[in-house]
Amino acid sequence: MAALGAALADAAQGVPLGDDAALELAAASLPAKELCAAAAAARDRAFGRSITFSPKAFLPLTNLCRNHCDYCSFRRSPGDPGEWTMSPEEIEIWLARAQAHGCGEALFCLGDTPESAFPSYRRTLAAFGQCSTVDYLGFAAERSLEHGLLPHTNAGVLTVAEMERLRPVNVSLGLMLESISLRLCEAGMPHHRAPDKRPQRRMAMIADAGRLRIPFTTGILVGIGETRRERIESLLAIRYLHRTHGHIQEVIVQNFRAGPGTQMADAPEPDEATILDTVALARLILDPEVSLQAPPNLNPSSIEGLLSAGINDFGGISPITPDYINPHHPWPHVLALADSCWRMGFALRPRPPIYDRFISDEWLDPKLHDATRAVRARLAGEDLFSGAPARSPWRSDEADAGTRM
Repeated sequence: MAALGAALADAAQGVPLGDDAALELAAASLPAKELCAAAAAARDRAFGRSITFSPKAFLPLTNLCRNHCDYCSFRRSPGDPGEWTMSPEEIEIWLARAQAHGCGEALFCLGDTPESAFPSYRRTLAAFGQCSTVDYLGFAAERSLEHGLLPHTNAGVLTVAEMERLRPVNVSLGLMLESISLRLCEAGMPHHRAPDKRPQRRMAMIADAGRLRIPFTTGILVGIGETRRERIESLLAIRYLHRTHGHIQEVIVQNFRAGPGTQMADAPEPDEATILDTVALARLILDPEVSLQAPPNLNPSSIEGLLSAGINDFGGISPITPDYINPHHPWPHVLALADSCWRMGFALRPRPPIYDRFISDEWLDPKLHDATRAVRARLAGEDLFSGAPARSPWRSDEADAGTRM
């Protein structure tokens, strides 16, 4: 225990926990206050007292998906109530709204390879003049750039060729690892009917993105039946990928929230102690340059706890679109979030969906530099959150974040 205490003290000073020390924590009973204090110190050392978020528009091109995760309330099959695929005209409308509301990011998040499972969807794509979902994503990303928005795409597991197709029109890509646990893929577990949630497939894609020099977002999902050790192992797997390729710009610690109508509708959600424990562990395990975020809409009563546990980012927050993955959990009002940060001694600031250290020819297609710098400069010019805030350009009384596309 003395050695673990020393490792924790080193982590607070910016030296991440070694593999053995991190795994030892899986069974250790260190006080939560001690763990969070070390994580908060590590965060302050790496990021100071600024907390960031990305003002975004969430554009789910389609909610058709070939996977069946037991907890997912987003995915649909053709003919299901609530099924949708956005038309090119709808994309234009929502990009124009996002531009008018001062967003910096166009987030494209959708189901895994729906054309591989649904002939009707392939026909829809053909009617749009597109051969594949990735081609449609390329079109949508190009339109986003024309509207002054930086595209970030999370479209499930992609091949090398597909990522090569998207890299010139996206500033970053993403894929949640969710969990490294094969146990969660066994019969009766939440990933059993989701072939694209096999950890080896997801690890392979994240590694391929690193070899392609693509800035990347990933993360873990907390509360779907995994153990504390499995959460630590998942964080160590992400760290390994980053240390191998250097491309992980941010890691999300996302907590499961039960959705009505799903297989896990009555499953218990992780309590605040579990969420804060995982956030603190993530900050102590991940390398200092990797940003750590937790979604504020999934933790509305735990904002101060998240800050105390070591996050430095709240991820994307939209003034015009709901969280389609968790539609029953609305985004916070940015002013209220800024006030919570201010009372804790932090400034809340907007950021683009690519972090500064990746704005170079190595990581970003040269054709995207001007657009990226323009968004970065615009958001920096709208820094309203260094004191008691008065107004936000990303949340207005007229914004109807609950409107379905």
